[in-house]
Amino acid sequence: MATSIACRCSWIMFLKFLDDLEIQREGEANLATKKFKPAIEPPYRWRDWAAKSDGITGDELLAFINQEECTLPNGKKGTGLFRYLRTLTSSNGDNRRDVIATVFRGVQNRMVSGYLLRDVINKLNGIHFTASDELHTLGALYESMLREMRDAAGDSGEFYTPRAVVRLMVAVTDPRLGETVLDPASGTGGFLVEAYNHLSKQVKTVADRKVLQERSIFGCEAKTLPYLLCQMNLLLHGLDAPQIDPLNALRFKLTDIGERDRVDVILTNPPFGGEEERGIQGNFSEDKQTAETALLFLQLIMRKLRKCGSAVSALNSRGNSGETPLPLYARAAVVVPNGTLFGDGVCARIKEELLKEFNLNTIVRLPNGVFAPYTSIPTNILFFDRSGPTREVWYYEQPLPEGRKNYTKTAPIQFEDFADCIKWWDKREENDRAWRVPAAELLANGCNLDRKNPRAKEDITHLPPAQLAADILKKEQRIAEIVGRIQEQFATPRK
Repeated sequence: MATSIACRCSWIMFLKFLDDLEIQREGEANLATKKFKPAIEPPYRWRDWAAKSDGITGDELLAFINQEECTLPNGKKGTGLFRYLRTLTSSNGDNRRDVIATVFRGVQNRMVSGYLLRDVINKLNGIHFTASDELHTLGALYESMLREMRDAAGDSGEFYTPRAVVRLMVAVTDPRLGETVLDPASGTGGFLVEAYNHLSKQVKTVADRKVLQERSIFGCEAKTLPYLLCQMNLLLHGLDAPQIDPLNALRFKLTDIGERDRVDVILTNPPFGGEEERGIQGNFSEDKQTAETALLFLQLIMRKLRKCGSAVSALNSRGNSGETPLPLYARAAVVVPNGTLFGDGVCARIKEELLKEFNLNTIVRLPNGVFAPYTSIPTNILFFDRSGPTREVWYYEQPLPEGRKNYTKTAPIQFEDFADCIKWWDKREENDRAWRVPAAELLANGCNLDRKNPRAKEDITHLPPAQLAADILKKEQRIAEIVGRIQEQFATPRK
């Protein structure tokens, strides 16, 4: 029940967080003797209407939040809170105002009791989002909302990616400062936050910081609650004005996406098992139209990767010097279900394009239970880039820890479990976990990418000798009976 209320009132937490952030930034501006431009003006700031525990409540509180026109906390007549927030613009130079307006265009107040709403507000007043000792409290509430949302989302094919898998995908794709990073199915922003943290370590100057803040991180999330949490997640981690599209990433006609719309790095776990309407399917070429969401997203990702090499030096984040910069190719890491690997028809045609037009360099086969308990569907990570057609595909079978049969909700996969995979990544050799298959062989076999580990050891259970002998004898007796009946049939004269 408590988590359910938290989900319905996540917009309140968003406003409390923004106000704490504004107070901190106002103090920093004053110390630097700079003029501060607030994103939200009085009397709509949290401190104006929510901070006092005995402030407006009941029907008066609901009217202030929901109505177009109302009596404001200062006693004057004016615009209601949601209407005010939805009409904010960045005319004062603060892009956060656009973010706030976009967030609240999709938010509805689902609390019907103004008294219960006041209780929730008063509890949130005890959390200070800029105080490090309060982050644990925030984290617990935030994670509880994510868990509830994940539980609800599982039925619609949306499975939120374990942090360890996110970290692996970011680590090996290695985004560089100056590149653009996109997640077209952002969810609550896990990939974008990890990418932002990865790029932050490369910032050395004020100009670098500007590039990171304004021209690096992009996302898309059509569902209201994940969108709001994505915005808050990124703001909390230091991105001043997250650029997250609140509409369906599949809404554009694929052929209309040109080079200026493309990006350098795509990291995503698109929904799979879902179905898209006819209007969305019509945005794709006739021979590759399907209702399957995952296959549409895969086509979008392929289209959105920049064709030409990035201008960013490949040595920027390596710390090397005196070497000729290498070209950086646009690249993607995408979580897909097993069905995508062996699917035929439209699926095979999409994979044929992937093999012929892109370099599908690696498929990481994830072990059982990585997405438990939300789905038992086996999953894989496709890594591909724009460096040219595929010559061979490397496979890496991620093992379970010794003694484990699967991962579970209470014992999830850890980033440390990928240590051997990361060590192998740059110096590839075939071993018990890694093998490669020529692209020509895959193309000749209907683009079936579902290749088993040729060195996998079969799990053979050895029976006790006495039981083994008894089983063999029983089978021999059964064979003798069948042979005897066949002989009888042939020996019986036909009438």
